[in-house]
Amino acid sequence: MNEPAVEAAGLSKVYGSGDARVVALDEVTVEFPRGQFTAIMGPSGSGKSTLMHCLAGLDRPTSGQVRLGGTELTGLADAKLTELRRDRAGFVFQAFNLLPTLTAWENIVLPLELAGRRPDQRFADAVIDGIGLRHRLGHRPSQLSGGQQQRVACARALITRPDVVFADEPTGALDSQSAADLLGFLRRSVDEFGQTVVMVTHEPTAAAYADRVLHFADGRIVEQVMA
Repeated sequence: MNEPAVEAAGLSKVYGSGDARVVALDEVTVEFPRGQFTAIMGPSGSGKSTLMHCLAGLDRPTSGQVRLGGTELTGLADAKLTELRRDRAGFVFQAFNLLPTLTAWENIVLPLELAGRRPDQRFADAVIDGIGLRHRLGHRPSQLSGGQQQRVACARALITRPDVVFADEPTGALDSQSAADLLGFLRRSVDEFGQTVVMVTHEPTAAAYADRVLHFADGRIVEQVMA
């Protein structure tokens, strides 16, 4: 059996103490198989974004374990954790987080530049064609629409061929057509590139693109629905 792209065991995250104690994650155990698109849904404060941040090494759990691409994150030094996030995880957030002085192409290949690696041109071409922005690669973010900027951010997340692409409310700032374009591209990245995608969303229309949906409440997974 293939090792999961990312998995958590007994994962808990607690903020504060005493009367101010908040349990954001409550002993969560879950696996995310390779080549699968998973959506995580739940009300605000249910713990879904906290789970994603712990899985991606952006936040440290209070207890429990996370393995990303077979590497145990618990106890990793900050420098090693930063290196692992750069090389093994891709991120798409509601804010596009593009560097305004760089062109679309330069933003896309930035993670490779930071790692001292050259892009695989065949794969890069497939990603560029997938987002449909080849004619805009020389433009800076201010010259692109919001939907185009988010597709550039998505291409940047994919360019390193990470173990997992984490998408946190990626359509939250987009109109319906731009959202459909982005979600269609994420779906194709799974079907055509074998990518693993974990997406937090409030929107049932966005979750419909996934292979399975995990419903979160009070820091726990309360339901799993397969497509």
